[in-house]
Amino acid sequence: MGDVQHDEPAVTLDAFLDTQTNATAVRLEAGDDARALLPYLDRIALVEVSFPSFRDGRGYSAARILREAGYVGELRAQGDVLVDQMPLMKRCGFDSFAPESEIDPATLEASLTRYENVYQKAADGRVPIWKLRHG
Repeated sequence: MGDVQHDEPAVTLDAFLDTQTNATAVRLEAGDDARALLPYLDRIALVEVSFPSFRDGRGYSAARILREAGYVGELRAQGDVLVDQMPLMKRCGFDSFAPESEIDPATLEASLTRYENVYQKAADGRVPIWKLRHG
């Protein structure tokens, strides 16, 4: 699900950092530090962020760190991803999703378009409603 797709299998962060690899796809597990990828962002096409449980929010931080550092490639949320989390994941910078459970496309579209305005800044660059109101 998402606008972009990268088909190369992702290597672990350790494999990416520890070997001379030409990999352009990296998988971050929940405990991995996304900042380790910052020197390599220009050669990575996909970062797949694992969500082992919908309650584990570390992937949101990884996404925001990467986007704010200038990462422009595909950022995929993978694992226990729920449809009601996807709008927030998009705000943090995710642009594709690989949920464990199938999600109805109409439900996803409704979730992503439910709110016209946002209330705080995020990695997606949308202007918060308070700033629109007060110039």
